[in-house]
Amino acid sequence: MAGRIRVGIGGWTFEPWRGVFYPEGLSQKRELEYASRALTAIEINGTYYSTFKPESWRKWHDETPDDFVFAVKASRFCTNRKVLADAGESVAKFLDQGLTGLGPKLGPVNWQFMATKKFDAADFGAFLKLLPPEKDGLRLRHAVEVRSPSFQTPAFYDLARAAGIAIVHAQDEDFPRIDETTADFTYARFMATAEDNPEGVSEAERAALAKQAKGWAKRGDVFAFFISGAKVRNPAAAQALIRTLG
Repeated sequence: MAGRIRVGIGGWTFEPWRGVFYPEGLSQKRELEYASRALTAIEINGTYYSTFKPESWRKWHDETPDDFVFAVKASRFCTNRKVLADAGESVAKFLDQGLTGLGPKLGPVNWQFMATKKFDAADFGAFLKLLPPEKDGLRLRHAVEVRSPSFQTPAFYDLARAAGIAIVHAQDEDFPRIDETTADFTYARFMATAEDNPEGVSEAERAALAKQAKGWAKRGDVFAFFISGAKVRNPAAAQALIRTLG
């Protein structure tokens, strides 16, 4: 069976979206409520920089529809280090903050690495072993976002495949574009929206993204996010892609 394709944006609090994506006069407290009904997923970015209290996670769960899903960006303290094998304590702290309060709305966790982090098979393999398959009875789906060309090697793909961890497909000219099946889901980040286009991407680009997403869905669920680029246009691009996918 084909997987489900979910499309969204990074975060939901961004002042330039007010009056463009969010209706004029909408209370900031209701922005998540609105965004979660216009989109099908959101990547929580704030978790890269800080932790949140358990009640925040439960609040996000309660404000969103039953079939909505959050992806979660892992803490930089786990990934921005010289020796990844030493990240166990930081990984545990990140996972213990209460994210399982999202319940079934918890989607993949994105472990993002800086472009300066180069592939070291032994150290990266040790890091992947630190990522647990479940937490508080919930399955954890992990994805790794690498930004050094040194990761474009079968040795890396084999490590991720053996661990059942997805490699983030980043569509950005500055980063390696890897499209390898290493898990039962796909995690994509599109970073090339244009501000002069009200929908962020052209009709032809949107058709190509929809075709690509449908291809990925043949191997499992797809989580696709419009990130960076012309950020003000990302919600419109996500909504347009959702319409194109039908």
